[in-house]
Amino acid sequence: MTAVVTVIAGILRFQGLSSPKGYIFDEVYYPTDAWDMLQHGVEWDEKSNGPAYVVHPPLGKWMIALGEKIFGNHELGWRFTAAVCGTLMILVLIRVAYRLFHSVLLAGTAGLLMALDGFQLVLSRTSLLDIFLGFFVLLTFAAMVLDRDHYRRRLLRALEGGYDPETTPRIPRVVPWWLLTSGALFGLACGVKWSALFFAPFLAVLVWVWRVQARRSAGIRQPFVGGVFSDLGWLVLSFALSIIFYLATWTGWFVTNTGYFRHYRQANGLSEPPILGALLNLMHYHEEAYKFHSGLTERHVYQSWPWQWLLLGRPVAFYWNNGGNCGTPSCAREILLLGTPVLWWSFLPALFALVWFGISRRDWRAWAILVPTAAGMLPWFYYAVKDGRTMFSFYLLPALPFLILAVVYVLGAIMTPPSGIVTGKARSDRQMIGTVVAGAYVILVALCFAYFHPIFVAQLMTYDSWSSRMWLGGRWI
Repeated sequence: MTAVVTVIAGILRFQGLSSPKGYIFDEVYYPTDAWDMLQHGVEWDEKSNGPAYVVHPPLGKWMIALGEKIFGNHELGWRFTAAVCGTLMILVLIRVAYRLFHSVLLAGTAGLLMALDGFQLVLSRTSLLDIFLGFFVLLTFAAMVLDRDHYRRRLLRALEGGYDPETTPRIPRVVPWWLLTSGALFGLACGVKWSALFFAPFLAVLVWVWRVQARRSAGIRQPFVGGVFSDLGWLVLSFALSIIFYLATWTGWFVTNTGYFRHYRQANGLSEPPILGALLNLMHYHEEAYKFHSGLTERHVYQSWPWQWLLLGRPVAFYWNNGGNCGTPSCAREILLLGTPVLWWSFLPALFALVWFGISRRDWRAWAILVPTAAGMLPWFYYAVKDGRTMFSFYLLPALPFLILAVVYVLGAIMTPPSGIVTGKARSDRQMIGTVVAGAYVILVALCFAYFHPIFVAQLMTYDSWSSRMWLGGRWI
């Protein structure tokens, strides 16, 4: 199932990857920065023949540069790694879904829904930074789920080996290798975009709650207090790894000595010790970049607010061309960053249902999905209300895997009702009906994706065909 769905996703993302020609939307920034980094080690301003001032960390551009190094400075080169990470996101999502649901069918459904999402497809075929951010955030969560399983498994082995929590107050020592791995991966996510930091407090609380639940299940007295110092210590060490891996993404800036603000202190008559001075200069860089982001309120024709995102209130036009020969006087080619409508308009009902299941069933999986979803969405509501910062719908990408998992959870609940509700033949009949409903939903998503596919990949069509796909009229134009 993993292989089949991943291959389908790869075909959709790599087919015709070099089209359209030229830079589309923000490709005017990141591929050029990536190519300059290959030549100079840092972003470069050709006009001044000096380092360029940029406001995003380097890792996403280094990943774009990898494709350019392999294929050259053209469309395939600068979009290749985005397509790779977009495809790998689907593979990872399938494995995460299998860990959560222990169902091959539901795991495959999760991967297929993402493979058939136009929003993720467009970002997988465009060299923006957000696909890399979403990839590393999902990897971080996957490592956390593995850590949860590892921690519970080690406690179980201790119990089977004779550990008695009633007579032995000392909790078995568990080295959380996967938690440390998640810290390293989180550092890489921050090395793409700082907005990954929104996830830090949410995921830290999630890890702690999972550990408390594991200790309670093992019969350990005072599961909240017992092990709290160990939990805190490992979380701090994991965060320290995040900082180390984040700083590693700035290696080019450190070693070339030519990056913007690289010798800020020296240029301003301040002391600049060999290592500390470089870190202080980098801190100043971050302060200036943060000021830029905080003051970014300039209006943009395709900006949108967080409360519009799940409703597809204002998608982003990445590319438009009305030339070509389509058999009629008026033609159109467009790339519209639009989620597959049937799928995206299911997200809000699925989230409401997930809250209900999380409360009524006390199911840890529901909260495991809701918490990172909140981390990927709620901070943007805060900044939208606080200072009206300029935002775009693609900021939602890191939350997308969890929104899809919410839909899959609800589909699973429809297909497998609790045993206490119905029994015997009635239960089998309800399962059959639920399976048919879930299957019909996935087919409907696939048909919707096929209908909108031409405006995800800039396929030449008549103007009337293009116009028929603008369901919300001016909001989608």
